Amino acid sequence: MSEFYAEIRYLHVAAVIASGALFFVRGLALFAGFGWPLAGPARRLSHVVDTILLAAALMLTVVVGQYPLADAWLTAKVALLAVYVGLGVAAFWRGRTRAVRIACWLLALAVYGFIVSVARTHDPLGALGPFLR
Repeated sequence: MSEFYAEIRYLHVAAVIASGALFFVRGLALFAGFGWPLAGPARRLSHVVDTILLAAALMLTVVVGQYPLADAWLTAKVALLAVYVGLGVAAFWRGRTRAVRIACWLLALAVYGFIVSVARTHDPLGALGPFLR
């Protein structure tokens, strides 16, 4: 499978971009008063993109031989992913007020950016690493 590393990585990066863009656009539309972000087709598209993202990520861990709990930066990504998902659920479904849902959406976007930072630097502190060491 290592001969497909470049293709798997490309698929993973494309899915990261698509997932983040879809989350951003769905949030904008939802908070602008549109109903389609919570409708079945938008939710299913989000699930398909995120499934592709996760499958590519799992393939990459096998190909490069780096695993969460063994490699700190991957452990950070997985932990941050759990935070991102929780904030996303609160933003779209569980937040009690509009202000809470918007705050959760904005925090989720910040976490998304930090996950990308961790991935780019291979450092659990992401782009903040040089400033915190």
